[in-house]
Amino acid sequence: MEERKHTSSHYEMELQEIKNNLIYLGALTEKAIHLAMQSLIDRDTEMANKVIANDYEIDKLDKDIEEKCITMLALRQPTAIDLRFITTAIKITGHLERIGDMAVNIAEKVVQLNEEAQLKAYIDLPHMSSIVEEMVAKSLDAMIKRDLGIAEEVRQMEQVVDDLNEQIFRELLTFMMEDSKSIHRALLIMHISKNLERVADHAQGIADMVTYMITGENVRHLNIR
Repeated sequence: MEERKHTSSHYEMELQEIKNNLIYLGALTEKAIHLAMQSLIDRDTEMANKVIANDYEIDKLDKDIEEKCITMLALRQPTAIDLRFITTAIKITGHLERIGDMAVNIAEKVVQLNEEAQLKAYIDLPHMSSIVEEMVAKSLDAMIKRDLGIAEEVRQMEQVVDDLNEQIFRELLTFMMEDSKSIHRALLIMHISKNLERVADHAQGIADMVTYMITGENVRHLNIR
């Protein structure tokens, strides 16, 4: 009886370790996006290069979480909600790792932009970034609290980001048509906007996986006909 109790306690600790690592990975990716965008606003190339250099920590943690999840699936044979949590954790860590990649992509574009004169004041991009960062935070909050309402909030926010991305694209297109010398800088800014839009997609992906974890319902691709 005592051995069974000890095994159960160790099992719960392993589940909690996965959850804690997911939260930490989320914090790292949020910070990476924030610093990448701050390096754009401040024209801080050193900060941008730090974002690029620190991506190894996100990649390592992603691999560690995935390996831990696979080991638990193989050795612990979890069932019901625990099984859904572990399989969901594998998906979520993949989304977070990709968000880290988006931060690196943004930082790389910032390094290039900082070598030239600033094309325009950054107004919509910081606003877009703040929404995206909130989406990532909320998606992880939904996981921690097992809250379907928060997951749905994330899904609703995704359209706002799509609209901002479209607005930025149209504005930059005008710059390029009016002055061919602005094309390179405008394209770099477009890439940054697109990367933010993709971060929002990954945050929505996390929210979808949280819904699956709680209900067992797969809500991904429901709009596909």
